[in-house]
Amino acid sequence: MTHLPKIKMLTLATVATLAACATTPLRSDPTTSEIRAAQELGARQVPTAALHLQLAKEQLAKAEALSAKGDEERADSMLERAQADAELAVALSHEDTEKNEAEAAIARVRELRSDNEALQTTAPSTEQ
Repeated sequence: MTHLPKIKMLTLATVATLAACATTPLRSDPTTSEIRAAQELGARQVPTAALHLQLAKEQLAKAEALSAKGDEERADSMLERAQADAELAVALSHEDTEKNEAEAAIARVRELRSDNEALQTTAPSTEQ
């Protein structure tokens, strides 16, 4: 009978140890999606966006490695950094697209003004 309480204690200690070692899976789906979005928006063609996209990829890989080692706190921190860099890559890609569109619109306005001025100088005057 004296062995039964020892076996229960040993079993309880083993279960507690296994529960402590169990890791929660790294929730990297939002970061992975944000990285994909940056790639689809052309972040590779925008130097500053490309830098942050690369950082996000590297940080995601580091977060996954840390999580595999059981270092959840550092993995979560690295994942947050990856998420922030991926979001910045998306924002910089949008900014570049909008800047290019604005420059194209300005060029079109200048072209229309020039065409309008040319028409006004070549049109016969109706004044007498």
